[in-house]
Amino acid sequence: MHKFFYLSAILLIVACNSSKNLESSASKQFFVEDLLEMNAEEIKNSFPNEVITEDVGLFEEGTEERAYTVISPNSPDELHITWKDKNRTRIEDIRMGSNGKWKSKTAIKIGSSYEELTQMNQKPISFYGFGWDYSGAVQWNDGKLEKSNVHVFLAPEKEPKNKFYGDQIVKATPEEIKELDLKVKAILFKP
Repeated sequence: MHKFFYLSAILLIVACNSSKNLESSASKQFFVEDLLEMNAEEIKNSFPNEVITEDVGLFEEGTEERAYTVISPNSPDELHITWKDKNRTRIEDIRMGSNGKWKSKTAIKIGSSYEELTQMNQKPISFYGFGWDYSGAVQWNDGKLEKSNVHVFLAPEKEPKNKFYGDQIVKATPEEIKELDLKVKAILFKP
């Protein structure tokens, strides 16, 4: 009988500890900004259970070759890290394009609206036209987010008129902006 109670007590303790571990990992916050000072080796060591791929590609409208790393490719948790150097010791930027486990400390997320960004910035924002490499890039216009390391790209939910395309700051009325139904499609973090 003592063996039964002893075994039951051990199982109860193990079950409680296992439950605590599940709760702590499920509630853990993953902020992209926490990665900005890491190198590739530190990222791999910090996330040993993640699929991480590395390659080299063309950036800056095809004018610069850079090393890059992808954490959790082809999943909602995918992050794309571009490096300043081929040894992957200094991050150029980190791009997030979906609402997985990674978050921004600014509360900006994929799908945030133009109106929400304006409210967070505490000043009106402006944005570049669509249909090119920096499509929908937001300018913070000396607002609260101006000095942040966060760059945001908007995309219209509806097909925009031709005048909203190209490498230029969009000039639009409040009604036109509302009609575009702009949402954050990508967030770029820079150290």
